[in-house]
Amino acid sequence: MDSEKKQQRYQRLYKQIQDLILKSSNNPISNMATINAVLYHKMEYFFWCGFYLLQDGKLQVGPYQGSLACINLAKGTGVCQAALEQQTNLVVPDVEAFPGHIACDSRSKSEIVIPLRNRENKLVGVLDVDSKELDSFDVVDATELEKIVRLVYFPEG
Repeated sequence: MDSEKKQQRYQRLYKQIQDLILKSSNNPISNMATINAVLYHKMEYFFWCGFYLLQDGKLQVGPYQGSLACINLAKGTGVCQAALEQQTNLVVPDVEAFPGHIACDSRSKSEIVIPLRNRENKLVGVLDVDSKELDSFDVVDATELEKIVRLVYFPEG
């Protein structure tokens, strides 16, 4: 999918997710579940889509769509922990080339991780998206997913 088409799709999905959340949710966990369901079913290259949340200093799986997830992600390893520690979006074109990658499902080939901040601007977790294809994610995914992730705590936009 070319960048312009991808951006247009994300913009439609943002509006759909925002409308769903504003209409019926006041709960961040419900918002995460809604985001996952919409993205997983509308973005054909999303093989796994879910949130990992900080619990007692470690990342634990939260709402997700896809194959069985790793429940706990060890501190200091993996793309999710790296994004959290660096406090930035991470796009990984080939997960096998990422030092310390955690293979929850061996079919995952590329990954994008977006940090999640609450209303107090505190890091509370990450959105993790995997693809079965190499090099599936780019700057458009990073920019647009960052906007969508903000809807968890800021549904008004």
